[in-house]
Amino acid sequence: MKTKALYTGSFDPLTNGHYNIIERASKLYDELTVGIIMNPAKKSLFSLQERKEMIEETMKPLGNVRVDSFSGLLADYVNKNGFNVVVRGLRSSMDFEYEIQMAQMNARLFNEAVETVFLMTDPQSSFISSSMVKEVHSLGGSIEGLVPDEILRSMKALTEDRRML
Repeated sequence: MKTKALYTGSFDPLTNGHYNIIERASKLYDELTVGIIMNPAKKSLFSLQERKEMIEETMKPLGNVRVDSFSGLLADYVNKNGFNVVVRGLRSSMDFEYEIQMAQMNARLFNEAVETVFLMTDPQSSFISSSMVKEVHSLGGSIEGLVPDEILRSMKALTEDRRML
């Protein structure tokens, strides 16, 4: 049976912690989709299209990874697209508390053959969050080594553009 996995998030921006999970999951499953969740309640640094393009560029070395976006219930997207694995990344026990509740609710909504799999983030990336990266960058701090190179270039370009306004 072909395994079709999904790893979701807002990825605003994609961090090296996210990339670590994606890279490792891509080795475990036949196909991996990075699903960018559209959340209109969140104020995003990058548009959905910008995030999609940056992530696609970053994922080029990983041949079995594609990028998509969706809104609404995760379970609806999973069931509609025939995924049989949902990958979730964990940085700490605090993440686990939230993620286990979400996984248990989704288990009620997923088709029968869908499993949620938790992967621990590499210890070197466990402290990185998208919000922390945005905050450090906005205050002029270095985020090198916290985000993939493509994302770093885009964040620097965005900052330059805003300075010119």
